[in-house]
Amino acid sequence: MKKIILILNSEGIKYIIFGVLTTLINIISYLFLNKLGIQYVISNTIAFILSILFAFITNKIYVFKSRTWNFKLITREIIAFLGSRLATFIVDTVLLMLLVEIMIMNDFIAKCIVNIIVIILNYVLSKFIVFKK
Repeated sequence: MKKIILILNSEGIKYIIFGVLTTLINIISYLFLNKLGIQYVISNTIAFILSILFAFITNKIYVFKSRTWNFKLITREIIAFLGSRLATFIVDTVLLMLLVEIMIMNDFIAKCIVNIIVIILNYVLSKFIVFKK
C-alpha cells in the first residue's frame, strides 16, 4: 500500500495527470474553437493560452511543489515558464503546420501527435529550468 501511495504521489505521475488535464483543456478548446469556424492556427493559439494558465498553476503547486510566493522568485518562474512554453508553442505550431500543410494529415490527428512531443519537452524544461530546486 505504501508503494502505491508513493507512486501516486511521485512527481512524474502528478505531471502525467496534470499533463493529461492540460492536454484535454488544449484539445477541447481547440475543437470548440475550430467548430466555431475559427482558423486552425488561431484556434491553436487560443487553446495554448488557456492550457498554459492551467499548467503553470498546477505545475507550481502540485507537481514541482514550488511553495515560495516571493515576488522575485515567482516572477522568475513565470518568465521562465512562459519562455519555455513559448518555445514549445513554436515547436507545436511549426510541427502542426508541417503535418497539416505538407504531409496533408488530418489536423486533429496531427494535433494529438504534436501534443505528445510537446508534453515531453514541457516536462524537461519545467523540471530543469522553471521549477529547479
